[in-house]
Amino acid sequence: MASNVNPTVRRRRLGQELRKLREAKNMTAEQVAERLLVSQSKISRLENGRRSISQRDVRDLCGVYEVDDERMVDSLMQMAKDSRQQGWWHAFGDIPYSVYIGLETDAESLRMYESQIIPGLLQTPAYAEAVISGAMPESTPAEIEKRVTVRTRRQERIRDEERPLRLWAVIDEGALHRIVGSRQLMVDQLEHLIEQSHLPHVTVQVIPFEMGAHPGISGQYSILEFPDTSDSSVVYIEGVTSDLYLEKAQDVGKYSVMYEHLRAQALNVDQTREFIAKMAKKHAQG
Repeated sequence: MASNVNPTVRRRRLGQELRKLREAKNMTAEQVAERLLVSQSKISRLENGRRSISQRDVRDLCGVYEVDDERMVDSLMQMAKDSRQQGWWHAFGDIPYSVYIGLETDAESLRMYESQIIPGLLQTPAYAEAVISGAMPESTPAEIEKRVTVRTRRQERIRDEERPLRLWAVIDEGALHRIVGSRQLMVDQLEHLIEQSHLPHVTVQVIPFEMGAHPGISGQYSILEFPDTSDSSVVYIEGVTSDLYLEKAQDVGKYSVMYEHLRAQALNVDQTREFIAKMAKKHAQG
């Protein structure tokens, strides 16, 4: 796959363009589905980028929308072709959160709140292995190794000198207390967290217990933003059997406001490093 082609992002962009064409014709997804003798859910999945789209689908939809501009049709057809290529993560087989990986790979910035564990992009391999094996007790060693490898590969965005991911992570104090693997493993992980927080494009803040209730109390979430202004921001909420992606401006706006309150209530960067260092010392002393 060409390095500049991200199939997940291509699907999103193509879906957005097809939605615009449908809305320009004042047609509902149900009406389009009836014309093409397909389900309404298929049209919805094509438009939200959650389903791969064929060039035939694009041709049929352009026919329904009466698109006469051949250059536009050709452009949409090429996007459909690109969207069916495979990203680097496909080499690892079936990954439940592959859509998220595709978005993260192309994102320019990521704001995240984590309440239970250290964020995946800031985990050491040993911590990641302990987290995954604990969260998925029925997984085989091979499955755990695959997930750790994928997580490590995702972290390359943090180390990318040309296009590093701007990461802002707010972490609940509870994630620092939870002994994942062993106390020594936690010492190594917290020291790594401090080290990563010194990178110019990485910001880490901790919300201490003493803050009480706060806007992230209902659970973890992430907000992804992209370099191309035509790509809408996405709120990602991870689930056990399925994930939730919110792209409506109103939804993203609400979560963004919540995140601003989280950042304001958390310890500042220097206070956070001191706090993490104290927790690492506490784990070292047992």
